[in-house]
Amino acid sequence: MSNLNNHTLVKGDEFIDCLQFQDARERLKGIIKETQLIYSSVFSNESGNEVYIKPENLQITGAFKIRGAYNKISKLSIKEREQGLIASSAGNHAQGVAYGAAKLGVKATIVMPKTTPLIKVEATKSYGANVVLFGNCYDEAYGEARRLQVENNYLFIHPFDDLDVIEGQGTIALEILEELQAVDCILVPIGGGGLISGIAIAAKTINPAIKIIGVEPEGAQAMKISMDYGKLTCLDTVNTIADGAAVKAPGDINFSIIQKYVDEIVTVSDFDIMESFLVLLQNQKLIGENAGVLSLAGLKKIKEKNKKIICLVSGGNIDVLTVSSMINQGLVSRGRIFCFSVNLPDKPGELLKISEVLANLGANVIKLDHNQFKASNRFMEAQLEVTVETNGHRHVNEIISALQNIGYNIVKVY
Repeated sequence: MSNLNNHTLVKGDEFIDCLQFQDARERLKGIIKETQLIYSSVFSNESGNEVYIKPENLQITGAFKIRGAYNKISKLSIKEREQGLIASSAGNHAQGVAYGAAKLGVKATIVMPKTTPLIKVEATKSYGANVVLFGNCYDEAYGEARRLQVENNYLFIHPFDDLDVIEGQGTIALEILEELQAVDCILVPIGGGGLISGIAIAAKTINPAIKIIGVEPEGAQAMKISMDYGKLTCLDTVNTIADGAAVKAPGDINFSIIQKYVDEIVTVSDFDIMESFLVLLQNQKLIGENAGVLSLAGLKKIKEKNKKIICLVSGGNIDVLTVSSMINQGLVSRGRIFCFSVNLPDKPGELLKISEVLANLGANVIKLDHNQFKASNRFMEAQLEVTVETNGHRHVNEIISALQNIGYNIVKVY
């Protein structure tokens, strides 16, 4: 692997020293798992590229955050460690700090939003950290953590706007390019920007031709808006299922790095995320959390074709109830579940006609509701709502056409 060249970042009149990614990698040896690339035929075929997954969802804490958190804590002085640590997190940074603190014998308090999935809260507690639940999003938890920091003289470990944290996250790029040197593009989820900052600097220092593309949820695109405006911009609200990327205000340091090193930022909808989650689970047998699969969802938004592309699946800490909901929503998005309603004349044989069309087209009925009271004229009509298993959007369209051809007016529910 090529040696890292010295780079200096400029932010206003302030100079930021070269990040020592190789040193960080040495610190992390024996602490993290160096995750191996996985070739994905399904994402390759769908995107027209050669796609490899970097599965940080298989990391020891279930996400990449352990890299930056441990790197930061391990560089603290004895006096700094004795202060005790505090951090704010939607879950993955919390586990990284808690795990790192436990390994190094340091006390840690973590402030997490009340909306944090239970699996992340319990995992953080299991590493010995004191957990405080506060607010409904990351930024509110961050404000409470800063208050507690002042009140108790704790040392704050920022989840993304910190050079030592960025340095730790950048070790991912070293692993990628050591395993597969001919990389054209790396897709990276963006929350606060620490992950993509580290990867972008490390990757481009090794090979400046590599394209770095960030992926944000449409409902939390603070970094893309900041880039479009040319200044750091804070969102009034965030609204996305990708809780790990639900950040109103990206990092100041991160913004400076992204301006210099990131080539493009794309946004994806919650439906894009759910569909990517399902494909990853069904075809790769991997579970990614909502924010974790942003890079895979971003494949549909990029122009690249016939390129070697790395998609970073940044985490897999997701509770089973959310998994169930994501599977169902993903099935709908992929056209694997189809629900429709239709008003039928209230006379014998009408339900049989519908059933015959569905049977002939191979649609498996999983739910049926025949309700006279839902129809506008309950004395002459009954409303039928049917949910069926289907083989994709083409199959759904075939069912709709077949029913319309025999005189039924179909209303698609989902």
